[in-house]
Amino acid sequence: MTKTLTIDIYSDVMCPWCIIGYGQLQQALETLDGEIEADIRWRPFELNPDMAAEGEDRTEHIARKYGRTLDESKGVQSQMREVAGQARVSLDYEGGEEPAPPAMMWNTFDAHKLLTHTLDTYGAEKQMALKLALFRAHFNERRRIGERDVLLDIVEAEGIDRAAASAALDDEALAARVRAEERQAFDSNITGVPAMIVEGKFLIPGAQQPDVYVNALRRVAERA
Repeated sequence: MTKTLTIDIYSDVMCPWCIIGYGQLQQALETLDGEIEADIRWRPFELNPDMAAEGEDRTEHIARKYGRTLDESKGVQSQMREVAGQARVSLDYEGGEEPAPPAMMWNTFDAHKLLTHTLDTYGAEKQMALKLALFRAHFNERRRIGERDVLLDIVEAEGIDRAAASAALDDEALAARVRAEERQAFDSNITGVPAMIVEGKFLIPGAQQPDVYVNALRRVAERA
């Protein structure tokens, strides 16, 4: 019989390793087809909670945050694109606009509120669609996803009620819930993402190779 495992993924839309880890997890689930299925829910984690509203150039941000030169920062991004290709996901600009918009880092708190609202209102499948749309908007289209109207355009394109989403952005109770989930991650010693919590208690940290996910999920399924 196929077992279904719940996987809560703490993640940030700005995080390239999060979309890479998701791609690697999907490869693992393909291997486990007929054996294990996953009910995936995305949880909030902000890599840069103090990011200004105007954002920051991605190359400059990586250089500043990790103490690298601009050339070293570009090299890191090139390496991540190679790993992404192996995970069958893309970090490449595909928006078609010439010249390409700058690759930026944005404040993602509003994005997390909308992801939480979508999970509450529509369920995990629609939340997944929105999360992937946000990844695509950030990495492949370089849209300004720190801006309210851009976010609302994205949710509307995914079939999510725009007016309700706009109200969610102004909902102080929802904002407090997202902050509480972020604190929960910190209290669980999650300091980097992606971090996957399987069945509410088994942690798989970081983006792992597919075989690592396969083995970990099998072990959890045996205990479940």
